[in-house]
Amino acid sequence: MLVVVGGHSRNIGKTAVVAGLIRKMRDRKWTAVKITQFGHGHCSESGKECGCEPDAGAEHPFALSEEYEPSKTDSGRFLAAGAERSFWLRTPAGSLASARPTVEKVLAQGANVIVESNSLLELVHPDLFLMLLDFGCEDFKASSLRFMDRADAFVVIDRGINAPLWQEVARGLWDQKPQFLVKPPRYVTAELTEFVRDRIR
Repeated sequence: MLVVVGGHSRNIGKTAVVAGLIRKMRDRKWTAVKITQFGHGHCSESGKECGCEPDAGAEHPFALSEEYEPSKTDSGRFLAAGAERSFWLRTPAGSLASARPTVEKVLAQGANVIVESNSLLELVHPDLFLMLLDFGCEDFKASSLRFMDRADAFVVIDRGINAPLWQEVARGLWDQKPQFLVKPPRYVTAELTEFVRDRIR
């Protein structure tokens, strides 16, 4: 079972949703993966310098590491939530395909894999794709818009706003599929958990 969690912008709660699903369904013995794309010294996840770029002269333009201890890092949070294994893959922006063999090996590590990424959809067709929407966040990444119609359901962050601030995104792309309203810091509800469980069954 492959579950992918994406979102329309940075820092809207994707990691919290992944960690929450792992915590609610520890019995599934998850392998968790965080995919980060970098470019020009800036991380595409946070927009700030993050140091995730491989060292100059590295064998590959991408880097993969496994987390072994719970920590405050995103991959460490997955372990703290109950994941059996947790990986962090860093690739240059737009170059995830160069890491395809490595991605395939990581995805084969467990029977149930959950990945925080939009870009993974360039390479695979997951069993379930959840997309976070934050109506209070005006930014909408072009890459997210490309994959929006592939979402099986949307996790909508409750900011007390009934209409999105983003422009030129057709309402029909998101309002005709299942939606799960969540309110931080609680990013995973019983309804969302049951929806994912049903798909796994």
